[in-house]
Amino acid sequence: MIRPLQKTDIGKVSDIWLDTNIRAHHFISPQYWKDNFEIVKEMFSQAEIYIYEEESSQKILGFIGMDSDYIAGIFVWSHAQSHGIGKQLLDFVKNTRKQLKLNVYQKNIRAVRFYQREDFHIQSENLDKATGEKEYIMIWSRK
Repeated sequence: MIRPLQKTDIGKVSDIWLDTNIRAHHFISPQYWKDNFEIVKEMFSQAEIYIYEEESSQKILGFIGMDSDYIAGIFVWSHAQSHGIGKQLLDFVKNTRKQLKLNVYQKNIRAVRFYQREDFHIQSENLDKATGEKEYIMIWSRK
């Protein structure tokens, strides 16, 4: 089930954010994510976030963060990845928008391939000043 974030979800969502970033971005020091943890956690209460909650156990397994038509990120617990949760979250927001945009690190090949499978196209390249890592700016448009 996909639903909007509730204040009581922030702790779990924050844990998923940290775990997923450290695992997916092995090319960035884990300390970078830990240093930004509290700031990001505070921002969650004001962000547009949709939660994927397993109906049977009511466990939060993932979420997608939005800023208008910009996808701030899709995060799924590592043990729950490759089970269609990220796709369901992405499809959920695709149904409410005509166009979506996101940034993804070039070295995060798994994520780049996922977005390409989901009809996102590389629009341009950029350098993330905070990490010094190259990233793609990718766009999806409703056909």
